[in-house]
Amino acid sequence: METSCNELQISYHSRCMLHIVAILGVLVFLTTGCSEKNEQIRIGVFHVDASPPIGSPVAYAPARKIVDSLSARGVVILSDKAPIVLCAVDWLGIANEGMDRWKESLAKAAHTTTDRVSVHALHQHDGLRCDFTVESILDEYGLGGTRYDTAFLLSTIESVAKAVRHAYESAEPVTHLGFGKAKVKKVASNRRILGEDGKVKIMRWSKSTDSLAIAAPEGLIDPWLKSVSFWQDDTPLAVLTYYAVHPQSYYGEGDVTCEFVGIARNEREKALGGLPHIHFNGAGGNVAAGKYNDGSVERRPILAKRMEEAMRQAWENIDKFPLRNEEVGWKGVSVKLPLGKHLVENDLKAILASDTTSEDQKFSAAKHLAWLQRTQEGHLIDVSSLKLGKVWMLNLPGELFVEYQLAAQQMRPQDEVVTAAYEEYGPGYIGIKKAYAEGGYETSERASRVGSGSEEILMQTIQEVLKQE
Repeated sequence: METSCNELQISYHSRCMLHIVAILGVLVFLTTGCSEKNEQIRIGVFHVDASPPIGSPVAYAPARKIVDSLSARGVVILSDKAPIVLCAVDWLGIANEGMDRWKESLAKAAHTTTDRVSVHALHQHDGLRCDFTVESILDEYGLGGTRYDTAFLLSTIESVAKAVRHAYESAEPVTHLGFGKAKVKKVASNRRILGEDGKVKIMRWSKSTDSLAIAAPEGLIDPWLKSVSFWQDDTPLAVLTYYAVHPQSYYGEGDVTCEFVGIARNEREKALGGLPHIHFNGAGGNVAAGKYNDGSVERRPILAKRMEEAMRQAWENIDKFPLRNEEVGWKGVSVKLPLGKHLVENDLKAILASDTTSEDQKFSAAKHLAWLQRTQEGHLIDVSSLKLGKVWMLNLPGELFVEYQLAAQQMRPQDEVVTAAYEEYGPGYIGIKKAYAEGGYETSERASRVGSGSEEILMQTIQEVLKQE
C-alpha cells in the first residue's frame, strides 16, 4: 500500500509534536522541582563576636576588661517571599544613622530590603552604643570619639553582614515551628511605684537597697518567657527567646558583660549541644530586677540561673506544628512619633557650645538634637511583625513600656504574640500617655524624646501590623 506525501508530512509533524511535548514536560518537571526547592522555608543562623577592644567607650566608662563576650546573632528566614533577617545585639542601643547602617548592610547581604530587616539591642549597660548621627554632632563640638568607637562599630557591622551572607547561602529546610513558654520567677519588677496621689513615689532601679522598694509588690510586668524554635522534622535548627526586663545586675566600671540574660542564653546553648540560641529583650522600659537585685556581685549568677531555668522550662514545654509557606507573612509600617516639647534646637545647640556645661550634659543634648533633626528631616520609625502560623513576632522601637507588649497580646488572644523592643533606640523611653503626667525618670525630659501622644499612634500601628492579609 502506497503512502502519500501528505501522509508522510503529517506523520513527521506528529512525531515532532510528540518530541516537543516530551521536552516541554521535562522542562516543566525540572522547573517545578527547582521552584519547590527554592520556595521551601529555610533558615540560616549567624553569630559574630561583638566585644569591643579594651579602651573603647562602652556605656558609662572605657572598657577595661571583657568579663563575658558580647555577640550579634540572629536568623535569616527564606520562603517564597523576600528574605527576612532578625538580629539581636549585646549592645546598649543602636540608633539613627547607626540603625540605618545596620539595616542597609544586612539587607544587602541577605538579598532583601531594609524594611524586612529587624535589628534589636539587648540593652546591657556595660555594652556599646551605636549612633553615627550623635557622633557627628559631638565631633562638631570637639567631643568626637568620647562616646563611640566608630571604626569598631563599622567593622562589626561588616562582620555581621558577612555572617548574614553565609547564613543566606547555607540555610537549611524548615518543616516545623515550636512554641513554648514558662514563667520567670523573681527577676522582673516594675520600676515605677506610685503614691496615693498617682505620682511616682519610688523609682525602683535595676538595683535597689531601699527597703520600701524591695518590699513593694512586683507591679505590672509580663512574667512569661516565650520560646520560638525552628525544626527540620525532629532536629532543632535554632531557638529564639523573648522576655521583658532591663538586663542589669551591676554595671558602670567598664567590665564588659552580656549580663544575666546573655549568660543564661549561653548556658542554654551549651546545654543543647550548641543549638543556636538568640535572645530578644521585650518591652521592658519600665521593668527591671530592682526588687530582687541589690547590685552585689553575688546576684548576677542568681538572676542568670533564674532566667536559665525559665528558658529550660519553655524549651521543655514546646508544642510543635508544621509550617508552610502560606503561613509565613511579614508586615511593616513606618510611623512618626510626636517630639517632646523640650526638644528645642537653639537651646540644645547652646548647651553643646557652652563652656560651663558638663560632657554628660552635652552628650544628652546631642542625643536630643540628633532625634529632633532626624524627625524633622522626615525619618520614620519601623514597626513590624513576622507571622509564622499561630505565632506573631512583633518588632518595636525604643525603651518601650511593658503596657505595649501586654496590649499586643490582647489584640490576638487566640494566637501567641512575642515582642522584641529596643529596635530604633533614637526616641529613648516611650511611655504610655498617663505616665507622662506621673513623673519618674522614664518620662523625664532627659530620658524620653517623644511626647505623650505616642501611645495612640503606636497602639494603632501595632494593631495594624498584627492584622496581615
